[in-house]
Amino acid sequence: MVHNSSSRAVGVGRVLIIVYGVLALGATARSVVQILTEFDNAPIAYLLSALSGVVYILATVALLGKGQGWYLTAWITISFEMLGVLVVGSLSVFDPQLFPANTVWSFFGIGYVFIPLVLPVLGMLWLYHLRPSAVTARLAGHPTLEKR
Repeated sequence: MVHNSSSRAVGVGRVLIIVYGVLALGATARSVVQILTEFDNAPIAYLLSALSGVVYILATVALLGKGQGWYLTAWITISFEMLGVLVVGSLSVFDPQLFPANTVWSFFGIGYVFIPLVLPVLGMLWLYHLRPSAVTARLAGHPTLEKR
């Protein structure tokens, strides 16, 4: 039996995790400053940015984590991120008055060069690539890798 306990921080996964980490720091720091200094201007927008920061932090940790539990956590957080970008992005386009200040996910992440829109797609593709059945199949077909 093959255990999927290896890291997802290999190859393209390293770049993905670095981008998630940078976005986590940027979104979280920005939201903390906004909440402390301008909260009354746009509380929903600033709280959504804080939520996105927490989601990015959890996604980063989950992508770094090993094993099935972290794999599932990565899927959940990245799926939630995708839903958030699509919902908040759509609402900000169709009813801009809902968000008097931009969130990380407003207009599909335009303030972050659309990285919030592209990143979950790339994250999901990476997780799909590393799904347990695919890893098992690759290990089974590779003569120099040991099966456990």
